[in-house]
Amino acid sequence: MIPIAQPIIGEEEIQRVTEVLRSGELAAGRYVKRFEEKFTEFLGAAHGVAVSSGTTALHTALAALGIGPGDEVLTTPFSFIATANSILYVGARPIFVDIDEKTYNLAPGALEEACRRHPGAKGILLVHLYGHPAPMKEIMEVAERFGLKVIEDCAQAHGAVYGGKKVGTMGDAGIFSFYPTKNMTTGEGGLVVCQDEEVALLARRFVNHGQEVRYTHRELGYNFRMTNFQAAIGLAQLEKLPGFNERRRANGERLTAGINNPKIITPVEIPGCRHVYHQYTVRVKGPQGDKEREQFVEHLRQQGVGCQIHYPQVIYRQPVYQGLGLNGSCPVAEQAAREVVSLPVHPALGQGDLEQILQAVNSYR
Repeated sequence: MIPIAQPIIGEEEIQRVTEVLRSGELAAGRYVKRFEEKFTEFLGAAHGVAVSSGTTALHTALAALGIGPGDEVLTTPFSFIATANSILYVGARPIFVDIDEKTYNLAPGALEEACRRHPGAKGILLVHLYGHPAPMKEIMEVAERFGLKVIEDCAQAHGAVYGGKKVGTMGDAGIFSFYPTKNMTTGEGGLVVCQDEEVALLARRFVNHGQEVRYTHRELGYNFRMTNFQAAIGLAQLEKLPGFNERRRANGERLTAGINNPKIITPVEIPGCRHVYHQYTVRVKGPQGDKEREQFVEHLRQQGVGCQIHYPQVIYRQPVYQGLGLNGSCPVAEQAAREVVSLPVHPALGQGDLEQILQAVNSYR
C-alpha cells in the first residue's frame, strides 16, 4: 500500500539528536534558539518563538495578540479542529466563515459579510489549507477596514508563497506545525512568527510559565516550550525543506497532468501563489452523489493506494461544537467535506508509485 504520508528521516537528523544527547542539554536551550533563528530567517520574519506543537502555537499567537474571553474570531470551518479549538482555549468564540470552492481557503466576500454581521469581532484566523496560500491581499484589506488582528495558520504550508512573500509573514502573527506528516517535522513541535517585538515578548513569556526573568512570573503562562531534541531534528529538516517542497510540487504536477477521469476534479494553483502540496486533494463528482466518494476510496485501497479525507465534517458539526451551541452555515465547506479525498504526494514517492496512483484514479468508473 502506498502510504498517504511518509516522514523522511536521515543520518543528519540522527546525528543532530545524538549531539543533543551528548551535550546533556535536553530541554529548551541553544538548539531551540538556533532553530528559531534559522526558521525565521528562512521565512523573512523578524521574530520566532518555538513551541511544543502547532496547537500550542495557535493558542500562544491568539493570547499574545490580546484576544481573550468574550472576543469573536472569524475563522474557517474546514480545517483540523485545532484551528477553532485554539480560539476556545483563550475564552473567545469562533465565528465560522465559508470558503472558496477551488482553494478551500477563506472566501473574501464571505469574510467581509461576516465582519458586517459581527462588528465587534477582534480577529481573523485563516488557514493556508493543503499548502495553497489563502488570498492574503483581500483578507488583509478586510482586516484593515474592520480593525482586525490576523493570524495565519500555516501548519500545512511551510515555504508556500503569496505575492512574493512566504506565508506566515503577512498577518500580525503566523504559526507552523512540525507534526510528522507535515512538509518538515520535528516529531512534534510548532513555531509562532511575528514582526512586532512586543508580540514576540508576550509569546515567549506565555510559553514559559509567564516568566521573563527566572522565578519572576508576570502573568499566567504555560509550559509550551520546544525541546532541544525537537529543534535538532528541525535544524536538519529545514535544510531539506526546499528540496522536499520541490518534489511535492513535481509530484503534484505529474498527478494533475496525468489524471483524466471526468469524475475527479484536481487541485488548482492560483496565479501569484506557490502551492507546496502538503496534501494533493481532489474532489469526487458523480451520479451517485455522496456515495461516489465512498466507492472511490474503496477502489483506491483495493488498488494499493492509501488515501485520506481531509476533512469529512465541518468543525461546527463536530459533537463538541454542537454541545457548546457553536453553529454555522457554510454550504461551500459542507459540500467540500462530502467530496474531498487526499492522494499521496509526499517526497518519498517514486515514479512507479505515481504511475500506480494515476492508474488507480483513472480506472475508477
